[in-house]
Amino acid sequence: MSTHKPGVVSVVIVNFRGVDDTITAIQHLRALDWPASKLEIVVVENASGDDSAARIRAADPDVTLIESSTNLGFAGGCNLGVAASSGEFIALLNNDARPDARWIAAAVTAFSRSPRIGAVASRVLDWDGEKVDYIGAALTWYGMGYKPMTGDPVPRFADSSRDVLFGTGSAMFVRRSVFDELGGFDESYFMFFEDVDLGWRLNLLGYRFVYEPESLAYHKHHASMASFGAHKETLLLERNALATLYKNSSDDTLASALPAALMLAVRRGMTRAPVDSGSFDLRTPGGNEPQMNIPRMAAAPLVAIDQFVDALPGLRASRDRIQAGRRVSDGAIWRLFGMADAPVLQDEEYLRGYENIVTAFDVSERPPTARVLVITGDPIGSKLAGPAIRAWNMAEAFARTADVTLVTLSGAEPISAPFAIVHVRPGDERTFARWEKWADVIVFQGHALAIFDSLRRSEKILVADIYDPMHLEQLEQGRELGAEAWTKQVSDATDVLNEQLLRADFIVCASERQRHFYLGQLAALGRINPKNYDGDPDLRDLIDVVPFGLSDSPPRHENDVVKGVRPGVAKGDKLLLWSGGLYNWFDPRTLIRAVGVVSARRGGGVHLYFQGTKNPNPHVPEMAIVRESRELARELGLLDTAVHFNESWVDFADRQNYLTEADAGVSTHYAHVETTYSFRTRILDYLWAGLPMVVTRGDHFAELVEREMLGVAVDAEDVDALALALEKVLFDEEFAALARANIALVREQYKWEAVLTPLTSFLSSPRPAADRDVLAGGPMEGRPRRRRKRSGIRHDISLVLFYMKNGGPSTVLRKVRNRLRKR
Repeated sequence: MSTHKPGVVSVVIVNFRGVDDTITAIQHLRALDWPASKLEIVVVENASGDDSAARIRAADPDVTLIESSTNLGFAGGCNLGVAASSGEFIALLNNDARPDARWIAAAVTAFSRSPRIGAVASRVLDWDGEKVDYIGAALTWYGMGYKPMTGDPVPRFADSSRDVLFGTGSAMFVRRSVFDELGGFDESYFMFFEDVDLGWRLNLLGYRFVYEPESLAYHKHHASMASFGAHKETLLLERNALATLYKNSSDDTLASALPAALMLAVRRGMTRAPVDSGSFDLRTPGGNEPQMNIPRMAAAPLVAIDQFVDALPGLRASRDRIQAGRRVSDGAIWRLFGMADAPVLQDEEYLRGYENIVTAFDVSERPPTARVLVITGDPIGSKLAGPAIRAWNMAEAFARTADVTLVTLSGAEPISAPFAIVHVRPGDERTFARWEKWADVIVFQGHALAIFDSLRRSEKILVADIYDPMHLEQLEQGRELGAEAWTKQVSDATDVLNEQLLRADFIVCASERQRHFYLGQLAALGRINPKNYDGDPDLRDLIDVVPFGLSDSPPRHENDVVKGVRPGVAKGDKLLLWSGGLYNWFDPRTLIRAVGVVSARRGGGVHLYFQGTKNPNPHVPEMAIVRESRELARELGLLDTAVHFNESWVDFADRQNYLTEADAGVSTHYAHVETTYSFRTRILDYLWAGLPMVVTRGDHFAELVEREMLGVAVDAEDVDALALALEKVLFDEEFAALARANIALVREQYKWEAVLTPLTSFLSSPRPAADRDVLAGGPMEGRPRRRRKRSGIRHDISLVLFYMKNGGPSTVLRKVRNRLRKR
């Protein structure tokens, strides 16, 4: 169990003969817009040999001062300071840097967006805020990291948050747990590229390093190595670049990159301080003296290589650990390298040698990487509904080994991600066709196949994510539309799913119960055939189970959101949480009545909170059940006293605050076929937060709750049984403790990395369906014929309504043009 203090940021400053700057930096830290109770300042006095320690102690007695007996360099000094710290987050600040007032606050906000964010890189400008110090990272193929545009005026793109390979040690943040997992900085570096190495290792483990421009610092940049000799700086740069390349590259990359990097290092030395190489030629007279003068700058790379050779045993041990734990491929991480083909020097002779090496060893291009397109119909941003959450986590997992683009059909907010995010409007066939051409594999959900002709015609490998049985949902959602429209809704949704099931090379659903249902549908469509069965009698290569998943990191309570905040809800009251949205196929009315019973029986102090009413997807309207539930709560005198409705949708990153305040989670529905094959994603939130739950019997999770004793399952529409169940999870402490202990065991099997295994395994070796040739050639013998295409004015009107809803006016116009063209 970690002893690090939650929410506390420990700022580590290494001082070496710069005490005036260090004291100034401490003063700026004390003036930050950040609670003093959550700030720890640790200063490492790195054997300056002067009165630095005494002056720092006198200037600020509350600083944790560590005095090193020897100069450990930047890497060793930082590690020493981190070891003495106690915060959940580590902030590294150069002693000659000053932080902006929101330097810490902005970084901590960035961390809250995802537990996979392991580090945050600050935006760093010069002391006057006019020139760039750090706005992003780049790495050459031979291991030298650099900061693009350093010294240039600040460009517009510096304001955009994005993933980077590494941050600058002058101002950056790391989760303490991640820093410990990495073993901190590699102290053998002493200085230079230790921040590059740390960032590369962090990314290899599958964590994200996010550049956050709102976390701003200013750097004097007055330190100089001139007094030590330029050749000593060159030695460290050359040696550490080789070490970084050797430790972090895969076997395949290293086989070509390392010999090329060694050659290029020698070439740099010979270029920086020219040596008369002609005197070594047998055909050249003279030059037989046993000694000659070689400039130190020419010798520095040779000495660096020699030191690299001496360090190989330790480097090999480090490499073995790094490669054994890596979760991201070279091809996937290369996208963070920036301009990897960067010669550094511009001397003509050096460039000639550089070109020879790059051409001979083929080292400047990105390693071959699969291109995966993930498509969701939902918007991507701070508010995420189920389909977007699922698509996001799929894209994040795929990005460890592939080049991934997430396409949203409903809009995207600017947000940092380990993959590209693109908004393609449903009617924009031309733009989508470019992405279809780019991709090797396309993973889609919802109506994408029905909307885009280029996807329907695609010969790429297609993966259909049908975790949402939309045709069963329409049996409830379309009920209020009238008989004809209701029938049309269900029929259209069935057609959409049938087309996906017929075309997909691989299919994923959310549960074994769903899988059995879809196997029947696949059988009716002729996909259960000898070609798919041969060698795969369980048909897992055709359709497998990928449930929703959970984050590796548990939720944490960062600020009050309901208890003590919502009028009438006291800190000590009991809170039932309905996570997610309200839809017509749910039964909140029975739940509201049951809460009224419990509240009256207990004399108040029991509250139900509906977390989402307005879906972030603008194409999903507020459903009738929302209005009906409010009206019922008002009729019973419970509205805003015992029953509370959020007016919109909780931000994805903020939902943890609601879950950690709740005492139990609830999910109630009716007994119908949609329930039987549903997968209630809100239950995953309850598992994540360790919440005992009360659910209605009839679905996959109700079976799990009863079998594993995670809470209580009751029959549908039974107010009295539901009221008793609510009281049990809220007031029977022994039962609630048992449920929490059982949840802790069960939720391990629902972590995203575990549940996505069938899909990531398929993507490691994607292949067309075994019956792809049959699908392309038409119906096979014995396959039922596809339903005859409907025609007539009524059908045409229904098609207009369908495409208007799912694609908008431009899609309708395109479909009309296509129809006329065919005629």
